[in-house]
Amino acid sequence: MIRKYLFSLLALFMVSSVQASGTNQTPLVYIIPIKKTIEPALLYVVRRGVDEAVRNKADAIIFEMDTPGGRVDSAEGIINVIKHTDIPVYTFVEHEAYSAGAIIALATPNIYMAPGAVIGAATPLMMSPQGGVQELPDAVEEKMTSAVAAMVRATAEQGGYDPKMAEAMVRADMEYSIDGEVISEKGRLLTLTNTEAERLVGEDQRPLLSKGTAEDVDDLLKILGLENAEKNILEVTGAERVARFLANPAVTMILMMVGFGGLWLEFKTPGFGLFGILGISFLLLLYFGQHIAGLAGNEDILLLFLGIALLAVEIFVIPGFGFAGISGIFCIFVALVSMMVENMPGTWRPISLEPVTFSTPLLTVFGSFALVTVLMLLAGRFLPETRAFQHLTLDEVVPDAEEDLSLLGLEGLSHSDLRPGGSAYFDGRKLDVVTQGDYIPRQTEIRVIEVHGNRIVVEDISHG
Repeated sequence: MIRKYLFSLLALFMVSSVQASGTNQTPLVYIIPIKKTIEPALLYVVRRGVDEAVRNKADAIIFEMDTPGGRVDSAEGIINVIKHTDIPVYTFVEHEAYSAGAIIALATPNIYMAPGAVIGAATPLMMSPQGGVQELPDAVEEKMTSAVAAMVRATAEQGGYDPKMAEAMVRADMEYSIDGEVISEKGRLLTLTNTEAERLVGEDQRPLLSKGTAEDVDDLLKILGLENAEKNILEVTGAERVARFLANPAVTMILMMVGFGGLWLEFKTPGFGLFGILGISFLLLLYFGQHIAGLAGNEDILLLFLGIALLAVEIFVIPGFGFAGISGIFCIFVALVSMMVENMPGTWRPISLEPVTFSTPLLTVFGSFALVTVLMLLAGRFLPETRAFQHLTLDEVVPDAEEDLSLLGLEGLSHSDLRPGGSAYFDGRKLDVVTQGDYIPRQTEIRVIEVHGNRIVVEDISHG
C-alpha cells in the first residue's frame, strides 16, 4: 500500500514537472542591429550573437537593419555566418538597406520592411582615404562589379530570391522586368520600396522580396507569433572595436612574432623575467583579439598554455629535447591556427574542412615563425657587438688581468643547464658562466675559452 502511494506521488510529481516546464518555457529571440556603416566590428557582433543564439537554443534571430552600406568583405563574412546556422533568420528593414546591407538581407530567407523603407542599390564603390568615392579605370570597375554581382546572385539563391533581381541591384546597365512589366530600366540600379518588394510574382504568387510590412520589431514579433519572447539585443562594444585592430592580419603577425621572440629569449636566459612576461602578454593580446572577433574559444587558450607549459618542462626540467618539447610545439601551433579559423556557430568545429579555411591561418603562423627565427639568429649574431647591448652587459667592468689568466683554459662541470647562461664549478669554485649561444646540459664537462671582466664564456668538451 505504501509502495503504491509513493509511486502515485512520484508519477504526479513527474507529470507536474513536465507540464510546468512546457508552460513556462519562454521563446528567445536575438535582435542584432545592423545600423550605420557595415564594418569588421559589426561582423564580430554578428558572430557573437549567432554563436550565443545557437548555444542558448534561440527561436529566431532578427537583423534590425538601417544602413547605407559598407564593406563588402564584412558583409560576405556575415553572409557566411548566416549560411551555417539552422535558427530562422529574419531581416527587418527599418528605414533603408543599401549596398552591403541589401546583400546581407538577401542572405536571409525572411525579409520584412517598415512602411516607407527601401532596399537595393548594391553596386560596389571604391572609397578614397579622404572619404570620397574614388574614380577607377573601366576595366577595374567592371572587374569589381562582376565579382560583386556573382556574389549577390549566389546570396540571392541562398535566401531563395530571384538572382536576376539581385543582380539588377548591382548592375545599372541591366533591365529587370516581371511578367513583361519593366521594374528597373537600364541606367538605373534596382531599388524597391516596401510595397514594391511585397509584390506577388510567379505562378505560386510568392512575394518578390519582402514577406510583409511591420511597424517595428515588436510588431514583427507579433506577426511571427513571438510577441511574448524574451529579447536579447546585441550592440557593438568597445572591446569589439579594439578587436577590429588586433584581428588585422598584419597586427596578428606582429603579435605572434613578438610572442614567439619573447618566449625564445626567455628560454635562452636563466630565471623568469621581462622576456617571458612580454611573450605571454603578446600571445594573450593575440587571443583576446581573435576571441572578441568570434574566432578563438576557451579551448584555444588552454591548448596554448599547455604547449607553453610542456616547453617549459622540456627546457627547465628535462635535459635535451624530446617528447615534451615536440608536444609543446605541436600544441602551440594547433592553438594559434585554431585561433584564426572560423568555427561553426555554437561549436568549436571549423566552418569547413576545405583547404581555404586553413590556408590564411597556416601561412600566418608559418610566416611569423620563420621571420622570428631569422630575426633571432641575426640578433644572436650581431646584437652582442652593438654599443647599446654592451651597455646592458657586464663588459664595462674593468677586467683583472691576473683573474683572466687564472680562469682561461680552466675545465670544470656545468652545475645547471646553460641556456646559454647558468652556473658551473671549477676547482670547487662556483661561477656564473655563459656559452656562445649553445645549449649545454648540467653535469657536462666544459672549458673556459674567453673572459671579459665578469663575463666568462665556456664551451662543451664532453665530446672532444
